[in-house]
Amino acid sequence: MAQEKIYVAGHLGMVGSAIIRTLRSEGHQNIITRSRYDLDLCRQTDVEAFFKSEKPDQVYLAAAKVGGIHANNTYPADFIYQNIMIEANVIDAAFRNGVKKLLFLGSSCIYPKLAIQPMTESTLLTGPLEPTNEPYALAKIAGIKLCESYNRQYGKSHKIEYRSIMPTNLYGPGDNYHAENSHVIPALIRRFHEAKINRQRSVPVWGSGVPMREFLFVDDLATACLHVMQLEKTVYEKFTSEMQSHINVGTGEEISILALAKAVKEIVGYQGDITFDQTKPDGSPRKLLDSSRLKMSGWDAKVTLKEGLQLAYDDFLKTNSLKN
Repeated sequence: MAQEKIYVAGHLGMVGSAIIRTLRSEGHQNIITRSRYDLDLCRQTDVEAFFKSEKPDQVYLAAAKVGGIHANNTYPADFIYQNIMIEANVIDAAFRNGVKKLLFLGSSCIYPKLAIQPMTESTLLTGPLEPTNEPYALAKIAGIKLCESYNRQYGKSHKIEYRSIMPTNLYGPGDNYHAENSHVIPALIRRFHEAKINRQRSVPVWGSGVPMREFLFVDDLATACLHVMQLEKTVYEKFTSEMQSHINVGTGEEISILALAKAVKEIVGYQGDITFDQTKPDGSPRKLLDSSRLKMSGWDAKVTLKEGLQLAYDDFLKTNSLKN
């Protein structure tokens, strides 16, 4: 019996590449990909033509425009437009070309800035979003609701199952180590490494260091993706509802930005001081997901933060990302 054909959108990114590694480790070989140079997911006609030609059976929608606080705050139009277009084009083309199972990857920033912690799935749409990444968050919320709406309208008639997961902050191999547009862990890895090489006396870190964050190693997320995609429909529905169909993915553990900076400093081997630039934004004061539903379904994270930071730094050194 032929293997199902699986399309991983965003396969060159940190998440997409981890999904492919995990798929292959489980014996899946019939995987199709396209780089952004071969297929612009913002162009509806191109996406429709791709799906009509390839006819995948499953889709992992990991393609997105992503970045840290600086990038989100500087390019809000790019973040909301590109992400909405990617989601709308891929999900609709998947449906129109017979894709029965699709997994959409969102982000924990979909939840309100001052949400009660830890954040459960029911927290969605209960309050204002964090202003610095509101456009990105709104696009991700739209992706969830697209999947829900297609399920509501076509789930029974066309037997589709379009699911959504909301990962916490991610890091690991394949991350973006850009000096300004990266997330906190890769940004810290680069700054501390450069400071070590250049023998700087101190390293500036954005904000106060007080905010708490939760981090998930990207290969753990990939195993969660396959786990959720492979759950029996009755099991998935046990932990979701028609109008609240997404599932959180996190470790359940959090760390302050100050403690994180100290941990990265130790991994890198930097001997200088840490300073905090409080003219820069902190973002949300706390972002901890309640991932109990996913854990009750049989999944849990395996990689500790210390182990993951070492693997991330090793990847940074190997890929020579300082070229950015």
